[in-house]
Amino acid sequence: MMKNWIPNDVIIEILSRLPAKSTARFRCVSKQWRSTLCRQDFKELFLTRSSARPRLLISVKKDDERNFFLSSLSQNPYEKSSLVVAAEFLIKFSKDMSQYPYSYASGLIYIPRADDDTKRVICNPITGQYVTLPELRKVYGYSYLGFDPIDKEFKVLLMNTPYDYIAPSDAVHYIWTLGSGNLGWRKIQCPFTHEPFYYGRICINGVLYYLALHSQLRKDVIVCFDVRSEKFNFIEAHSSCGFSTIFINYKGKLGGITYSYDRYSNDTHKLCMWVLEDVEKQEWSTYVYSLRNTQLVRNRNTVVKVDWKNLSVAGMTATGEIVLSPNVGSCEPFYVLYFSLERNTLQRVEIHGVGANRDRHVHCYVEDLSVIDAMQLKSIPVKQGQNMVTKRPKPQQRRHTSRDVTGSAPSVKNKQQNMYGLSANLLYHSFALSILFFVSFILFVILFSSIILFS
Repeated sequence: MMKNWIPNDVIIEILSRLPAKSTARFRCVSKQWRSTLCRQDFKELFLTRSSARPRLLISVKKDDERNFFLSSLSQNPYEKSSLVVAAEFLIKFSKDMSQYPYSYASGLIYIPRADDDTKRVICNPITGQYVTLPELRKVYGYSYLGFDPIDKEFKVLLMNTPYDYIAPSDAVHYIWTLGSGNLGWRKIQCPFTHEPFYYGRICINGVLYYLALHSQLRKDVIVCFDVRSEKFNFIEAHSSCGFSTIFINYKGKLGGITYSYDRYSNDTHKLCMWVLEDVEKQEWSTYVYSLRNTQLVRNRNTVVKVDWKNLSVAGMTATGEIVLSPNVGSCEPFYVLYFSLERNTLQRVEIHGVGANRDRHVHCYVEDLSVIDAMQLKSIPVKQGQNMVTKRPKPQQRRHTSRDVTGSAPSVKNKQQNMYGLSANLLYHSFALSILFFVSFILFVILFSSIILFS
């Protein structure tokens, strides 16, 4: 692969720790490099390394636009009582897409449609590449992004609902596959009727989970959609599962987190986490943690003051830490908290460059080389920080020969004057060509007569 004195195992180990963007470039070095970096074992190693690196995808609403930032965290966050990192500005979406929650799956984000004038978009926030989904007119409802790790395919699941977002008995489900030969939407059948909740969705190991209300049973259920087989199933939701539950990926298993406040004590709160151990048997593991407004940082004498009422769960890292972020009000500088379940400790991390904005959403981000292989995007990559165009192009109006400085629509009289002017110009050019032709003919006759006389 390279020089003989550098073992291939060392090279692979080094490359697995690089960003996905750099790894994609190194595939162009040689055929041997491309063959090595495209192997499945290298992709799995890269995903393992990437999962161990805590990275946050931060969505911020600013000036009626949705901006995306990316921040990193050091490998040993508990060596310091407080950390400060910088956020990298990636991309922004127009204001028409800002009020709708986006879906995340294996490195891609999906922005649903806001109205009839906008498009559904799948985007890679790191590279800026994106693709606009085909139109599906007069269809409103909930839509989610899922990823099949076996066939390396991204799919969008959409369920049409009326404007009140209550699923009818004859609700139609659509599926769209990224990069497939068939560019249109396909209809699929769901054996039961359900009403999805606004929040609570995640894709883990090829299964898309989202919280819903079963229309016949009138119970909260967790819908399990197999992205590869496109089959629906459901399990009864955990007893502590509710509207505010955040789904997490707990070591490859479905989990959920909710935390409650003690009305009689302003100092102690509870964080409840449940994990689905067995899907078929529907066996759950439940963990309850006591939280205090003052929390001690591990191996330090620093006490962190925490306002639990102003925090929301952003996700969980591969090392088993819950990420919490402020959700109400403006805070400067912006920060997140890492709560270690094993140590029962907190780590505060300040993130500079995000700004003091009220509307923020934080997700744990993991780079995956499957995104590079499965994207097959035909759109031109968007430059870093450039606005994402999501509106349908408006029909262009015909341009008139004379420019109206006032900006008003041309009247019938102006149109007639333009027609008269065009006719006069045409007549003038025709007359000039006739004179030129006549003069040329006279000169030709004189020249021809002179040749005959002198001959």
